[in-house]
Amino acid sequence: MSNAQVKSAMRAFEILEHFRLSQQPRTMSELSTDLGYPLSSTTVLLKTLVNLGYLNYDRSKRVYFPTTKVTGLGDWVPRALFGSGQIIDAMNDVHAITSEGVFVGTRNDVYLQYLKTKQSLHALRFYIDEGTVRPITQSAAGWVLLATMPDDKIENMVRRANIATQNPAERVLMPEILKSVAEVRRRGYGWAEGVPFAGGATIAVLMPGTILGSPVTLAVGGVTDRLKKNFDKYLGALMAAARSVKRDPGFDTPIHIEL
Repeated sequence: MSNAQVKSAMRAFEILEHFRLSQQPRTMSELSTDLGYPLSSTTVLLKTLVNLGYLNYDRSKRVYFPTTKVTGLGDWVPRALFGSGQIIDAMNDVHAITSEGVFVGTRNDVYLQYLKTKQSLHALRFYIDEGTVRPITQSAAGWVLLATMPDDKIENMVRRANIATQNPAERVLMPEILKSVAEVRRRGYGWAEGVPFAGGATIAVLMPGTILGSPVTLAVGGVTDRLKKNFDKYLGALMAAARSVKRDPGFDTPIHIEL
């Protein structure tokens, strides 16, 4: 596949992502300006998406807006991933107790991916967009997922994650990760300060079952001082949420880990 084809594919998804964020009709010039695309390539992309049925074009107002064909691409995914929704209920329960940012994450190759997020209600908070990926080595939630693997597999994962990490300063040393994983196994939960955000902290626990064959973590993240002050309350909420998730036909076979 040529670089031009890859760029066109990326831009098509970026246009759809832009509509998800703006949630309003946009003109061609607005999309071109907001996304930094040349007008000529923006015109071609928009016409293609209209022809494929993913965008509607209102000629009188000269605006574009997604069609229901876009939602149809993924309306089946939540049930395929989360079964009857017990894990989403568990996430909502933790959010109701903490009002902090709460997320469900799983492993996606050498990355932690935030499958579902619920944003903090506090004035001082960190924002994580749903679907975001980051190297699995750079968060407490990632360490919880790594803790489900044998040490030799962890070493391989860390090497590959470091290769995929473009900023050398964000690459990690094997002894440091193995120490963090050992702490997760000893405590039964993950705790991290200053990663992935300076001034922030995360508490993460392992959930029953797997999603697409990968272990699942439920985590709370927020300002470090606030999480330290409410640590017992937040950890208790996470542990209770994990216990509340029973065997679900929508989940894969439950995983077992010595913690």
